[in-house]
Amino acid sequence: MEKDEMTQEMEHYQRIVRAFLYYRIHSLKRVNQARRCFTSLSKEDQQLAPKFTTKLDLIKMAIGVNYDFIRTILQRTQNLFLNSEIYQMDEVISSVYIKLTYLISTVPEFDMEKVKSTIKQFVRDWSKEGEKERNTCYLPIINEILRLFPRDDIQPNAINILVPGAGLGRLAFEIVKLGYNCQGNEISLYMLITSNFILNNCTTTEQYVIYPWVHQYCNIAGFDDQVRNIKIPDMAPSEIPKDTSFSMCAGDFLLVYNDPGKKWDCVATCFFIDTAHSIIAYIKKIYQILKPGGYWINLGPLLYHFADMAGEQSLELSYEEVKTVIENVGFSYEKEEKGIVSGYTQDPSSLMTTLYHNIFFIVRKPEIDQQQ
Repeated sequence: MEKDEMTQEMEHYQRIVRAFLYYRIHSLKRVNQARRCFTSLSKEDQQLAPKFTTKLDLIKMAIGVNYDFIRTILQRTQNLFLNSEIYQMDEVISSVYIKLTYLISTVPEFDMEKVKSTIKQFVRDWSKEGEKERNTCYLPIINEILRLFPRDDIQPNAINILVPGAGLGRLAFEIVKLGYNCQGNEISLYMLITSNFILNNCTTTEQYVIYPWVHQYCNIAGFDDQVRNIKIPDMAPSEIPKDTSFSMCAGDFLLVYNDPGKKWDCVATCFFIDTAHSIIAYIKKIYQILKPGGYWINLGPLLYHFADMAGEQSLELSYEEVKTVIENVGFSYEKEEKGIVSGYTQDPSSLMTTLYHNIFFIVRKPEIDQQQ
């Protein structure tokens, strides 16, 4: 890696660490705002909601617990990933602490939203409460892997499966737990830092307590809902077969997988393909890295993460157009199901939820590659 590129990577890493470290200050600002609003009311109006300040005290406590958890994550993050050359957390934290006093004002709201969404991601991937979402989104993929690569007929550890957009690693973990070799790929440092922690540092179930809904002030049904805690992980990530390969690879999916000698039996994508600037580039890359006869299994919507984002290019195709691209690239459809309804890091007790009507499909690369 060139020196300038390493410097850019380190600056980006410091930015993410700075956002994590700013979590408590940022979150307490919102608590103080609510408190000021309430105390500005007349005494008569305040007495009509006598438990409100008690709730704010509980929220403040919960934010403190979350912050301690974040600090634990950062302190145990080092030697992160297979292709990492520069991530030395001790140096990063020391540098960020020194700079934090005068760089606080530079933490964008976008970065803080990423921190809060990462906390909620623990619920989806590593809690009992997230089991329903996981069953809806991950089980169809897992069941098809078991069907396509039956463990009674083959050695599962001879099958290599790639999970781009792996997030906190639960789908990849479940695949490895079944005996297959699996690598997760992730570009987000928020996800990489936290997945490294959960996969490599959690040794028992329900080892940590977090408060993922503490930042939600609207559409709260009950007094305790905002400060409801979640215990993680629901399963110890160390519980995988010893004769399998499980790894996480950091970086841009389009740039990392360029070794012509490395091909995959299966690529499994869940809520991933719409994270591209150009979904066509993703489809072509998946085709390129699959072995002849290999399978691509996908489940998710077409939210298009860069749509309407200032300064970012975004190609938004309908699913009908996406399907045409998939077939024109050379894939053949083996299965297709529309309208699989799921949430994504949703609070089940909230008065408002967002549901996706997902597309689920399995396509296959021909045994004889037409592009060769």
